[in-house]
Amino acid sequence: MGRSPVTASAWVLAHRLLAQQRVHARHLLRHALPVTVDNRDSGVEADPVLSALGERQAEALADWLVSEHIDAVYTSPKARARLTVTPLAARLGLEIEVEPLVNEYDEGEVEYIPIEHLKATGDPRWGAIIAGDDLPDPEGFRAQVVEGVERIIAANPGRTVAVGCHGGVVSAYLSHVLGIDRVLFYEAYYTSVARVAASSSGHRSVRSMNELGHLRVAGVPLSDL
Repeated sequence: MGRSPVTASAWVLAHRLLAQQRVHARHLLRHALPVTVDNRDSGVEADPVLSALGERQAEALADWLVSEHIDAVYTSPKARARLTVTPLAARLGLEIEVEPLVNEYDEGEVEYIPIEHLKATGDPRWGAIIAGDDLPDPEGFRAQVVEGVERIIAANPGRTVAVGCHGGVVSAYLSHVLGIDRVLFYEAYYTSVARVAASSSGHRSVRSMNELGHLRVAGVPLSDL
């Protein structure tokens, strides 16, 4: 049976409206494994570079994403985020743009220990992160992250963008999209990919979380422990 004239008209109108919406694909990429930094003596903010394993993870990520027609590459101001997307940007021939608002909530800290190391050693700071006690202003942080990501979307209508950022940033934005109260509701793994589709109508949808296929294909471990 064919569609009734009314149903057919509604169907055509819906598809025309859908076609008019420009869909923006965004890949939120948690940074690769960094080194440990202890600047408690100097008081200088800890801004670790990638470890040797982290560099391998970043290369594997670039191999995985280079064929996905990415139009722009963004990063937080942190070295670990920038160095994670550097191989991808180089292969794509793109300049890396910095978005300050996708910075991690540990800004100003003088010590950096990879979360996996805290977890493996039973460090009480791991428990504080899981409980959410490590984040003094959860709603303020989420608002900052959402503003930063939405600025990237607004600047790149209809384009595919890769954003090198942090576990807290990924969790905060996805909690916003999914309507989850808790800001740090899940752990994004090193170089994991979270895909979000954003339409010009303002609708946002999560397509995937914690993709790690690039590490499995390349035979690169997730941790050095």
